[in-house]
Amino acid sequence: MARTDGKEARIHPWLVRHCISVLRLCMGAVLLSFGFLKYFPDLSPAQGLVVATLHRLTLGLVPHLVSGTAAMDCVATLECVIGVLLIIGRWMRPTTALLLIHLVGILTPLVVVPGRMFGGPHHMPTLEGQYVLKDVVLFAAGLVLATTARATAPPVRHRPADESPAEVTTSTSGGLVKGT
Repeated sequence: MARTDGKEARIHPWLVRHCISVLRLCMGAVLLSFGFLKYFPDLSPAQGLVVATLHRLTLGLVPHLVSGTAAMDCVATLECVIGVLLIIGRWMRPTTALLLIHLVGILTPLVVVPGRMFGGPHHMPTLEGQYVLKDVVLFAAGLVLATTARATAPPVRHRPADESPAEVTTSTSGGLVKGT
């Protein structure tokens, strides 16, 4: 148990420093890859679902007035832009706003086309339903990123080699102060 605690104690500071960056990069990669697939007709497994959802949300304007391909290209572009912005880590406040709007949009099939989501035996989720339900995890990750978009990284205080850990304490505001 002590070996595990020691390893955990060494890994924990790295996780604390980098977990949001890893989440941001992974989410960016997922959105970029999903968006990229949508540029190619019949390559994205979500194509039919996207067009059906947009058809219902626009009261039939998609694909009758605006082609399904144009609608897919708009969704693909939005996903790719958000993905790239998450990967580069710039303009995070507008990026997370776009991300949360997009994530609400990708969850709308649960409400707009529930028959496609839960049309399996005994109203179990279909493959499309499972595809959308996994987006709940992306939504939660988007909320985490949104909470950190305004924050700046906390200052890192390195302890000189001759200073003992007991001499460094945490202030009530969360910053480090030198103890007495």
